[in-house]
Amino acid sequence: MSSIFIFPGQGSQVVGMGKDLYDNNNAAREVFDEVDSALGQKLSDLIFNGPIEELTMTTNVQPAIFATSIAMLRAFGGLPDYVKYVAGHSLGEYTALCAAGSISISDTAKLLRLRGDSMQRAVPLGKGAMAVILGLEIDKVKDICKTAESKISSDCFNVADVANDNAPGQVIISGGKQTILYAMDIAKEAGAKRAMLLPLSVPPHSRLMEPVVIEMKEALDKIDINTPAIPLISNKTTKPMTDIKEIKEALIYQITHGVRWRETILRLPELGIQETVEVGPGNVLTGLTKRIVPELLANKMEI
Repeated sequence: MSSIFIFPGQGSQVVGMGKDLYDNNNAAREVFDEVDSALGQKLSDLIFNGPIEELTMTTNVQPAIFATSIAMLRAFGGLPDYVKYVAGHSLGEYTALCAAGSISISDTAKLLRLRGDSMQRAVPLGKGAMAVILGLEIDKVKDICKTAESKISSDCFNVADVANDNAPGQVIISGGKQTILYAMDIAKEAGAKRAMLLPLSVPPHSRLMEPVVIEMKEALDKIDINTPAIPLISNKTTKPMTDIKEIKEALIYQITHGVRWRETILRLPELGIQETVEVGPGNVLTGLTKRIVPELLANKMEI
């Protein structure tokens, strides 16, 4: 059976994730220790003990989810031969590349810390927002975002973008808070089953993240990136990718553009993939896979 290992993004975090692995598996413990050393912070203590408010901060949660996912993979024994591709949702794309040997654990942790810090600096607290729209398809939500922008007085925060096309009828929008709130109202009037703000302090995958691009370009140019051992299914193209230049461009692209997760999963059967295995905290991606392509075997790695 041909499989793909998939890695989660922000939102899958819980206090205590990976603690049993740290206590009982040497390979997993080494991952957490390496991330702590790379960041010069006892991030593992925050992951295992909280508080959740501090763990959920963008600067902490991105390397935290990465560390937990790679620790689980190392405890499992790495990538088996039947895994033909890797993919990741948002920050999970960095985890996927690390899993495939393209970026080291230390460099990935530093990149995600910078990514989180830069995202937080890009938009003042209270100016950005993210919301989930349930019950409307992607094209309708895109039209709603455009309408919302046209109705709000123009300023630098008048942005509403599709951040995640997660599954049929589940779309995340991101941008300036007032514009997102207005888009939510339009979505409800258009028949959305639900339009709800998400507890994020930054608007990822939107044009408001443009300042992040410069910092991440510089950082990616300074590290060693190797050809991955198996192809990455890119958030940008939804196609297999191994070229280092294309990988860098895709990581930069996703900062200001949406995650095409629904399309990514839809492509798997034509690549000969029969199974997805979610590696990391939570089971969000497993649930999405079952909704997008029910005939795929969707599993969660358990150690």
